[in-house]
Amino acid sequence: MKNNIVLIGMPGAGKSTVGVVLAKTLGMQFIDTDLILARRLGMTLQEFINRYGIERFLEEEARCGKEIECDDTVIATGGSMALRDDAMAHLKRGAVTVFLDLPLGVIKRRLKNIKTRGVAIAPGQTIGDLYRIRLPHYRRHADITVPRQYNPRMTIEDMVSEIVRMLPQAEKGEKEDGRR
Repeated sequence: MKNNIVLIGMPGAGKSTVGVVLAKTLGMQFIDTDLILARRLGMTLQEFINRYGIERFLEEEARCGKEIECDDTVIATGGSMALRDDAMAHLKRGAVTVFLDLPLGVIKRRLKNIKTRGVAIAPGQTIGDLYRIRLPHYRRHADITVPRQYNPRMTIEDMVSEIVRMLPQAEKGEKEDGRR
């Protein structure tokens, strides 16, 4: 049985918010890799990126992902975790991976603080650039993609209900369209 749920997606997609509600709904624990990483680094993610650069940040984020050992836990990952196959292979072991797939316009509206939020974005890159780079990685790692059809009136509870409804199929090793 797959007993962890790993949430992936763009910054601002709601991984932490949805993760807390999903964990409570399912009676599971919740962890956020961004919070674990910041605690380990002894500074905010943005401070680390500013001081050491994006590549070193991505290495530290991947190391954090590879060291997580838990059961019955919803894991909200940093937005760039899906770029690292080694970290994702570890996190996906015994887990269902859920991609929170919101439209780029919604992400842009939510990310007012991109320069201070701790997002691994290179100088001159836009949120649109990140979205285009990361989208194939999110899709490749996902067992479930939510929402299947975006609706601006969709609530956190609606997203959680959709995930819960799709879990049994994903736990059998089927992609949301029935593929294995």
